[in-house]
Amino acid sequence: MRRFLPLLALTALASACADSPGGGGNTGGDAGGPAGGGSSQAANDLVVEVDAGDGSPLESWSLICVGSADGTHPDAEAACAHLAGQVEPFAPLDTGLACTEIYGGPQSAHISGRWDGNPVDLELSRVDGCRISQWDSLAPLLPIPVGVQPPG
Repeated sequence: MRRFLPLLALTALASACADSPGGGGNTGGDAGGPAGGGSSQAANDLVVEVDAGDGSPLESWSLICVGSADGTHPDAEAACAHLAGQVEPFAPLDTGLACTEIYGGPQSAHISGRWDGNPVDLELSRVDGCRISQWDSLAPLLPIPVGVQPPG
């Protein structure tokens, strides 16, 4: 019995920790609710950050497409309508894709949030033909002038 006493105590302690608040593996709050007690994120809720690549400050907009368009995006209605018409608007590029070596400009963007209830974390640029095409497919979401400006 003495041999099993430490094992029994350890098992009881592990069980108590798993049942206590903050004890188990559920560190993000209620699995179906918001993490940390904040507001829940809509199924189509995005943050768009765009760098024009010209030294100007980063632009950032929110976009919520649930029922009607909402957020700080300059043309939320057009962006939501465009995204609704796409099958997988935030699909990453295939890793083995052969891309033309065409430079489309210094612009870059980061899109994060949720779309169709799935997480979105997409980095965009215009450094080659594939990435230019990917950027262009999301054009209403990225409403900034693009391309390479001629010198002088």
